[in-house]
Amino acid sequence: MRIGHTANVAEETVAKADGARFAQASWVHAAHAVGIDELAATQPDWRLRYDQLSKGRFVGSLQHVRLPGVRLVVERVSRAVRQRGQIGSNDVGFAMGLSPSGASYFHGQRIDGDSIMIGRGDELDLTTSDDYLLVAMVVDAQLLSEIWQRLYDQPWSSWLNRKVVVQARPGMADHVRDLHMRILGSIANDPALLHDPRVTLQLRDAILIDWLESIPEEVDTSHLKSVDARRKVVDRACELVLGQPDQAPTMLKVCREVGASPRKLDYCFRDVLGISPSKYLRAIRLNGARRELKSPADISATVHDVAARWGFWHMGAFSTDYRLQFGELPSQTRRSAATCST
Repeated sequence: MRIGHTANVAEETVAKADGARFAQASWVHAAHAVGIDELAATQPDWRLRYDQLSKGRFVGSLQHVRLPGVRLVVERVSRAVRQRGQIGSNDVGFAMGLSPSGASYFHGQRIDGDSIMIGRGDELDLTTSDDYLLVAMVVDAQLLSEIWQRLYDQPWSSWLNRKVVVQARPGMADHVRDLHMRILGSIANDPALLHDPRVTLQLRDAILIDWLESIPEEVDTSHLKSVDARRKVVDRACELVLGQPDQAPTMLKVCREVGASPRKLDYCFRDVLGISPSKYLRAIRLNGARRELKSPADISATVHDVAARWGFWHMGAFSTDYRLQFGELPSQTRRSAATCST
């Protein structure tokens, strides 16, 4: 619950929370990638892993802008992906997504164009749809705590330590997205703006206050207990399959091991990730095979060897599924890896 919500706070209030500890050098980073692993790896200081869930060639791009105590992010992905990892245990993230292709999911909670994802950076779990645009603000937790106290005259709300989805106040989602994109666009066009500390603070304060003001006054977390229970079922099923990927257990065996009926397992996967368990677990094994095919660590391993290690024993079916999933044959992936290793 949040009280004392105020919509007309002077930006100078935020600047008072600054100290030398938030005077990090500002910078801008941009990248384009034609692979999910490349896009995940190019994000400074973050440990992320992406798995491609929908079929077709992947293209992604991102821009990160570091301001004092805050990082602004915009990311685009052409295919549905599940993003997991850490973006900083001492940070709190705020994010919104937009896609014409359907719903997405944040820590098992369905999100739409007016949803705000909020949570500590110690764990990220986001499943996107195709053609997804993500805008995000990641704030140093101590800075956020001080600002919250100054703006609302109270300690920050305990739900900020959770992973929760809220609906933005009416009209605020588009406003925040537009301002976010304008700021990043201005910096992309003129990176020298980041050399002026006054400008970086003004930009940061403007977007930070609007993000915070978009949060509703009342935040209900009563549903998180049931969400966590469904996520545990999904996590146990994934651990079982990835623990012995070469054996590719049947759905009945997965159900027995996790203690769920087929109907409950299907419900949990669709409610947490928006996809059936069979499709998701097959996609995860295909992603695992692709990573191994791309790796130069054991370039002597054949496509058949790699496929077998991930539970694909029919090479014709594997090649067809792989090409549909990633837009190229497994042999092409292997040749590219061999070329890069020489």
